[in-house]
Amino acid sequence: MTPPRGRPPVLFPLFAGADTLPGIGPKAAAALATLGITRVRDLLFHLPAAGIARRRVTRLADLRPPEIATVAVTVLRHHPPPLQGRPWRVVCSDGATDLTLVFFHARREWMDSQLPVGSRRVISGKAELFDGMAQMVHPDYILSETDPPPPAFEPVYPLAGSLTQKALARAAAAAIDRAPPLPEWIDPGLIARRGWPDWNTALAQAHEPQDMADLSVQAPARERVAYDELFAHQMTLALVRRDRRRAAGRPSQGDGHLRQAVLKALPWPPTAAQLRAVDEIAADMASPHRMNRLLQGDVGSGKTLVALLALLIANEAGGQGVLMAPTEILARQHLAALAPLAQAAGVRIALLTGRDKGAARESVLADLAAGLIDILVGTHAVFQPGVMFQDLRLAVIDEQHRFGVAQRVELGSKGERPDMLVMTATPIPRSLALAQWGDMDLSVLDEKPPGRQPVTTMALPDSRIEEIVARLDVAMGRGARAYWVCPLVEESESVDLTAAEARFRALRARFGDRVRLVHGQMPPEERDAAMADFASGRAQLLVATTVIEVGVDVPEATIMVVEHAENFGLAQLHQLRGRVGRGAAASSCVLMYREPLSESGRRRLQILRETEDGFRIAEEDLAMRGAGDVIGTAQSGLPRFRVADLERQADLLGVAQKDARLLLERDPDLTSERGQAVRTLLWLMEQDQALRLMSAG
Repeated sequence: MTPPRGRPPVLFPLFAGADTLPGIGPKAAAALATLGITRVRDLLFHLPAAGIARRRVTRLADLRPPEIATVAVTVLRHHPPPLQGRPWRVVCSDGATDLTLVFFHARREWMDSQLPVGSRRVISGKAELFDGMAQMVHPDYILSETDPPPPAFEPVYPLAGSLTQKALARAAAAAIDRAPPLPEWIDPGLIARRGWPDWNTALAQAHEPQDMADLSVQAPARERVAYDELFAHQMTLALVRRDRRRAAGRPSQGDGHLRQAVLKALPWPPTAAQLRAVDEIAADMASPHRMNRLLQGDVGSGKTLVALLALLIANEAGGQGVLMAPTEILARQHLAALAPLAQAAGVRIALLTGRDKGAARESVLADLAAGLIDILVGTHAVFQPGVMFQDLRLAVIDEQHRFGVAQRVELGSKGERPDMLVMTATPIPRSLALAQWGDMDLSVLDEKPPGRQPVTTMALPDSRIEEIVARLDVAMGRGARAYWVCPLVEESESVDLTAAEARFRALRARFGDRVRLVHGQMPPEERDAAMADFASGRAQLLVATTVIEVGVDVPEATIMVVEHAENFGLAQLHQLRGRVGRGAAASSCVLMYREPLSESGRRRLQILRETEDGFRIAEEDLAMRGAGDVIGTAQSGLPRFRVADLERQADLLGVAQKDARLLLERDPDLTSERGQAVRTLLWLMEQDQALRLMSAG
């Protein structure tokens, strides 16, 4: 069956402009646009964020100020303002108790028409006490007894510009009326288990909450609408994943002899998690489909060894591998860590960075093209046009979030459909991993290799800096090596840099030539020289900005001092702490903070003192900061959901992923009744990528 190539006509009313809704003129349309609402469908997913409960009170004596209440009263008398700028007061009564209504900037004609003396009125608004008397300032409703009463519970929408609650509620109601009945795209069993209403009912209920419980993310109507969004997103990722898998790869089957040579040379055996990850990678590489796998591991979980064993599979199969790192420091470290193991296996490893020039570079490029280099370690320089492999079988990308999708594709074009392994040392909660990388298969390293020491973590106020420096003096006297990470002053490298240079000068004055400085603005040669001095022991104290956050590996370093730790995110502090505890000696981390600490700052430091489990830290980070901040919004690749809440509905994302993958296995072309309904959902949710893939067949 030919897939539909255009939006189904049934959805046309929902893609009409928001200005076609009643009461939405040019001014209101402009205000809606600032909320991201330009079409009728957008308003359907703009749900109330709060609600107002109005208690119906039969006697004024029963009022419990301050509260929002609805009362029936008789208008007794008006007190126009004696002076300009004073309010107009209207005294009303239920026969036993008085209530004063207060209006600022009131016009006489309006007051007389709305509240004529002697009339009965139903008044609703916030009742407060003023000098012991009940009053209501600018009531929300002034109605006659024959009018429909105010709602007992009223939704409150996020607003912008000159929009009012009444105008938005009216437009939303009209948008719901235009929503056509659509075929059901959710698995019937799931709907029954969760007790979800159908799509139209869910929208109506979500926009018309009857109480506060209806506003919670667990309310069936809201949960259903959130699931629609998550399911459409996961459906897209499942189609992308299937599309990649359909793209034939080349089976790379190794006999294991190179891997065995490396495993024999290791000082201790790999963890079960490392072996499991290597097995998953080997199975992917041996299959006829292209591998697209994410290797997620906490600080020090041994990802580099897994990467090397994967690269050796490519070598055993007669091909080459490349390991890409985001910075030159990291690339050189990978080379230093892998070289002795590569030597044990008898494979040739080489480095290529942007700094390599002239004859040395030409020699590497010639050997690479001739197949004389088995494993290339490099930076972005690997993407350059002149870099050619004889037979690239596997590309490993370290620290995925620093490379865009376009760069992954570019690297993939360097060989004949090479397999792709992406690594990240940032433990990301499962919900975010699914949202961001749901198109990839996931391997997780959740054990630490033997020999990793626990790190003693303490938090101290910066008023005790002299004491910290004195302790450092004693430790360095015994030969210890330490990092001193300077504060993130603000989002400005120049200010951060000034702080780092000032701290470097102060510590240099105390410890002399044993101190080095590294920061992102230094020429690479100087930075590498400082790192090399620290790694070799010529220097004992490395003052640094967060350039050392990821991947710096000096097993002899046992002390980490972080200044203004309260300004760092949880995940970042965890990464920094992971720079120590890599050798056999006991290690410690001092988190120095400036008083007074905010509640969230205190909570962050407390969590770090309680645990070294990166996955628990990531979950806490997510709960405290929200999804966009955990990965860093600018590069997060996280979808923007209007209704779904990744922090509080993580379980739904997992269900959506399973459901999407299962549906595609059963109905690969989405031609069944449910498959057709899912196509409608994808059009409704504007999942263009999925629609393009389906159109391509």
